[in-house]
Order: sequence, then structure tokens, then C-alpha cells
Amino acid sequence: MLETASKEIDETRQGEAIERYSKGASSNGRKVYIESYGCQMNFSDSEIVASILEKEGYETTKLMQDADIVFVNTCSIREKAEQTVRKRLSSFHKVKEEKPGMIIGVLGCMAERMKSKLLDEEKLVDIVVGPDAYRDLPQLVNQVDGGRKAVNVILSKEETYGDISPVRLGGNGVTSFVSITRGCDNMCTFCVVPFTRGRERSRDPKTIVNEVRELSANGYKEVTLLGQNVDSYLWYGGGPKKEFEKLSEEEKAQSVNFAQLMEMVAQVDPNVRVRFSTSHPKDMTDDVLHVMAKYDNICNYIHLPFQSGNSRVLEMMNRGYSREWYLDRVNAIRRIIPDCAISADVIAGFCSETEEEHQDTLSLMEEVKYHFSYMFKYSERPNTLAQRKFEDDVPEEVKQRRLSEIIALQQEHSFEQLKKDIGKTYKVLVEGVSKKSDKELYGRNTHNSVVVFPRGNYKAGDYVDVKINDCTSATLLGEAVA
Repeated sequence: MLETASKEIDETRQGEAIERYSKGASSNGRKVYIESYGCQMNFSDSEIVASILEKEGYETTKLMQDADIVFVNTCSIREKAEQTVRKRLSSFHKVKEEKPGMIIGVLGCMAERMKSKLLDEEKLVDIVVGPDAYRDLPQLVNQVDGGRKAVNVILSKEETYGDISPVRLGGNGVTSFVSITRGCDNMCTFCVVPFTRGRERSRDPKTIVNEVRELSANGYKEVTLLGQNVDSYLWYGGGPKKEFEKLSEEEKAQSVNFAQLMEMVAQVDPNVRVRFSTSHPKDMTDDVLHVMAKYDNICNYIHLPFQSGNSRVLEMMNRGYSREWYLDRVNAIRRIIPDCAISADVIAGFCSETEEEHQDTLSLMEEVKYHFSYMFKYSERPNTLAQRKFEDDVPEEVKQRRLSEIIALQQEHSFEQLKKDIGKTYKVLVEGVSKKSDKELYGRNTHNSVVVFPRGNYKAGDYVDVKINDCTSATLLGEAVA
């Protein structure tokens, strides 16, 4: 059954997508500008929004001043992100004062938490839409046209937008994201995602494979399978998610887990690279690693957040694993995929973290030596379990100092890992022209490291063998070889 599913194509959907790429949609004269913040899922959602509106005759524009409707796809994961979005909304509101017909809307994670403040108190927006209500956007715009504010922040247990072919906004035409799950069931105490995006649900694998086929047909060379926790992907015909052991025999027979899904995607086109994000240590299985090792077009790169190197802090975070479990998963990666780069997320100064526990984080980094990391100091978010249960008692100056130590160590490790690549040759997927010189191109190798090399006759979308001659602290430098 899995083989059949991997080969099925929804011909009508693919044909419509190809036609749209080549011709564009008919216009109703109104232009939409979408600005996205935060995680990759938000950017992917913006493409779904653009597709929904395009079917109603709206055009997307890259110029805010040309827009009749402006949407900001928001992030609530950290306080700084929310502050950035609110400043941006204020600037849009000033533009609206000179362009009274303009509609301003907020999409995504800030919608539920901030709806009353944004709509009624500060009067910054006309529309507030949560991540599961994008299909309702055309009706909500009509509601605003009729002189009313419009809100839909209802979360769904079923919505995956699996039938929608996203409009690729502002991409490079080479790489793209493909959403495979929505929501999250992990309930990490520091995280707002379960409250802003709802419960986890997996998308029908046939629709995922179809979307990858569409991207391949339109010249894309890399897809990133996207979800809050891709490792817990499980499809068995729909309905509320259950643990595999609780499925009926019939459900088990038709189920698809993440390892199986990734194999289906890898088989679509050997010239299309496959990546995925984000993994959760408690759910990463050896089966996933063996599939990665089996297919050359699955990149040797895993983003594996650890958040803290101390087991007590991990338990307070409700991460579902210990330091020892995490290191076991790292050892499994190195055993099954010896040439695999690993990156991470880490939080400095979580509630009650001691100096010794901070040192445990640094020692774990020393043991793993990540290629790169996303590093943050703890930011208490309203309505999370940590905000309700724990005191945010690590002083701000201590958080900042610990974060600085983490950043310094990671910079050291990143440089160390890149220096190991000098003298090696990698297949690099060209993504575009280097920002520093139009005589150079940049792309990424299997490890997700950025590689810069002389332009020659190559172009975006080409695979080029590049010998690495040097590196900076963040970039590999090389030359194309035959």
C-alpha cells in the first residue's frame, strides 16, 4: 500500500499548480501584501494564505505601498518577536491613515492571545485570524468591507490544508518548505505553540508526495519537510491522533510513520534533495536514521534541539528526555550516519537554573560540538505552563552572561567544524548570487553549511562539485571542480 501511495498523483491538482505558475491567477483588482515573522511554519502558512486568496482573484505584491490588504503573519515564541510585530503594525497603521481603504490583518500565533488588544484597545488591525482559519479569509475580508471587524481564531483538530497548493512567495525557485504536520502535543513548559497552533495532526502522505512532485515539475531542487515535531508524524487514515499501539489492526496496516514518509518523498525524484525540521529527541528513531543513510538525496543534517544539558532542567521543561537519552540519540546518529552535521536550539537561564546546571549545558555542547545553534535567553511567555507553575527567578544580567558564554562556545565549535571541511569536495546546490559579490554564487552542501565560490557559468538550481579551500567562522569558501 505504501508503494502505491508514493506513486499516486492527483493529476488535476498538479495541472492546476503548473498552470498557475505559468499564467498566474485572474485578478479582482485587489492586491495583498504578506509579511512573515518567526519560524519556517509561519512562512509556509503565508504561502497557503496566498493560495486561498489567489483562488478568489486577489494578487500578491512584494510592495506594501501597492497593497489594498496587508497581512502580518506573527510569532509569539519570544517577547522580542511580539514587540517587532507590534512596531510593524503601528507603521502599517500610519500608512493606512493616508490610504483609508487599506485593510490590515494579523495572522497566526499572536491572533488568539492578542486579538482584543489589537482590535479594540489599540485599534491597529481590522482582521485577526488564527492558523487554522485561513480558509475563512475571503469571508472575513468581505465582513470588513461591510464595516465590521473580523475575527476567527478557532483551532481545529483536523485542518492540515493538505488539498491546497501553496503559492511560493519570494522564494528562490530552488528550495521550498512542505508542511507535513500542524500543531504540537508536547506541552514543553516554556512554549506557547500548543496553545496558539492546537493539537498535533498529520497530513495525508499522498498530498505530501503530490506537492513534492509539483515542486519537482516546476524546477525545485530541494524540499524541507516541516512540522513542530516531524518525528511524531503518523498517518493512518485521519481522525484524532492515537499512539501506534492503540491503533486497530486495520489502522496499523495503512499507517505511515515519519521514516516511511521520508522514504516516499526521497523516491519522488533523486535530483530533489530532502531535509526536515524540526526533530524531537524523544521521538527520533533509528528507522529514520537508516532511511537517511539509504538515500543519497536525503541530506546528512539533523536539527536536534536540546534546550538544556541538565536532566533536572529538562524535566522542568517537560522535554520528555534526559541528558543521557539525548546523548544516546547523538551517538546513534554518529553510528548510523557518520558524516552527519547536527545543529540545536538552546535556552539560557530557564527558571531556577543554577550555575552548575548552566555548566552542564556547556559541557554537553563540548561533547557534541554542533555545527551551529539557535541560542536564546529564557523569555517567559503568558499562559505557558512555566509562567503558571515556576518563578522566572534567574536575573536578567545572569541570563545574558550565560547566553554570551553559550554563543562564544558555539562560535568556536562552528569554526572548528568548518575547518574540518577544508580540502574536501562537496556537491553544492546553488541558491543564488552571493550578497558580497555578484561574481560569486552561494549554496549549501549536505551539512546545510553555506558555500561560496566563483560564479563561472553556473546558475541557481545547478548542482556543482566544489572543493573547499578556506572558511570563515560561518561560511565555506571554494572553487568548482570538474
